[in-house]
Amino acid sequence: MADDLYEHDLRATLANRSKLKANVNLMYWYEQLYRQLFASEPGFNSWRVLEIGSGTSPLKLHFPSIITSDVLNLDYLDLVFDCHDIATLSEIPDNSLDAITLTNVLHHLRDPIRFLRGATRKLRANGSVYMVEPYFSLMSYPLYKLLHHEPVDFSIKRPILDKIDGPLSSSNQALPHMLFFSRNNWQNEIADCYDLSRTKRSYFSAFSYMATGGISRRIPVPPSIYKMCFKLDQTMASAAPKLFASFFIVRLFALGEK
Repeated sequence: MADDLYEHDLRATLANRSKLKANVNLMYWYEQLYRQLFASEPGFNSWRVLEIGSGTSPLKLHFPSIITSDVLNLDYLDLVFDCHDIATLSEIPDNSLDAITLTNVLHHLRDPIRFLRGATRKLRANGSVYMVEPYFSLMSYPLYKLLHHEPVDFSIKRPILDKIDGPLSSSNQALPHMLFFSRNNWQNEIADCYDLSRTKRSYFSAFSYMATGGISRRIPVPPSIYKMCFKLDQTMASAAPKLFASFFIVRLFALGEK
């Protein structure tokens, strides 16, 4: 049964990757996201960076030196492994990475705390984990809850997915939001691995992701109009995130001594 589920998610990922590349506005959305994430980092192009959950991500198109990875066996990836076992991954030497990045991946992990703790084994002192995840604002909550196919469950007691249907199929969109905004006791479980006093949070986009149609569909907004509206959309998300933001960015800093 597990092999069948992985095969289903493998086919879905390949199909989604093709859809993403064909969606000009969605590719622009990702380009602007990566610009916000990394463009201001001095010397980023010389960093050693591992991306987790690279299945449909276009990150390597913008930064060719990124090390891509996924649990799915996709032939265009650099590494295939379960990120929960990152601490024992022999292909990446300990303390060798400047950063690890995940885009809409954490809410698919069965045990995010286990991953976050293990990730610091591979990071240099003061290295970073960058994560992009759904943010539940007044505007975005009903959209995620009612229109998106992935579940939203704020009632969970622990940051764990109890039901696993497959690496892509299983998720709880609410889990990262709870971890970084409302459940300090969950954050305490990584306090010995990260300097939580340095944690950086920012917000990305309001309506602009939905306006692309996402992976599942394409909304025929002319790219020239989409680009003109994007700046206003980002201004709304940044200025009033509790009202408009649809995504948040978290940067965790590994502790300086290991």
